[in-house]
Amino acid sequence: MAGHSKWANIKHRKAAQDAKRGKIFSKLIRELTVASRQGGGEVADNPRLRAAIDKALANNMTKDTIQRAIERGAGNTDGDEMEETIYEGYGPEGVAVMVECMTDNRNRTVSEVRHAFNKNGGNLGTSGSVAFMFHKQGRLTLPEGTSEEAAMEATLAAEPDDIITQDDGTLEIVTSVEGFGEVKDALIEAGIEPSASDVGSYPDNYSPIDDTDTARKVLKLFDMLEDLDDVQNVYSNADFSDAVMAELE
Repeated sequence: MAGHSKWANIKHRKAAQDAKRGKIFSKLIRELTVASRQGGGEVADNPRLRAAIDKALANNMTKDTIQRAIERGAGNTDGDEMEETIYEGYGPEGVAVMVECMTDNRNRTVSEVRHAFNKNGGNLGTSGSVAFMFHKQGRLTLPEGTSEEAAMEATLAAEPDDIITQDDGTLEIVTSVEGFGEVKDALIEAGIEPSASDVGSYPDNYSPIDDTDTARKVLKLFDMLEDLDDVQNVYSNADFSDAVMAELE
């Protein structure tokens, strides 16, 4: 099955920017804490926690810091009132946007998210307005040169949902949230170390962005949203063309 990972490219760009801002660790710690609070501190029994740990390690977080966050969540620390909330809306040219937040003050968070949409040519929608376009999945990008046959052989027993050939010829394995860890373990055991892996919300279909000015407006919205302390992740169905991406580099 052919496909493309334009949004993955944007996410990698954003991850680098987050790291420069020093925000990525605080977001990762929140995710580790909430994941362990909701599903327990045992990685084998908590797929969300496994994904959070993998992401934290990929961002060079120390194992001690990860363990403290897990213990804090599993211990249900008094006074930690963080809750998850998702906001949905449309950006410039009708691009669908989902914003995952963790907050101790919903009124503050929705006000800040709405302001970001309004200021950048978008509008905050109602619950369910764009969520139907997205599905929670695991995605693992394989090293360049990995054959589809090798990927299938390595992961057959783990039963991934799909293996997609990207525009650049590399492979991406799609999994359920629950199956993400098993598929990743199977790849590593077979000597195939994913070059990138994550669990997130991915759109069923993409909205092509071929105009540079529009792309800049959409990215400005992403930047403003991800600058907010309460925002964990921003997902979109924007598909930036290679020509636009080259101009924005």
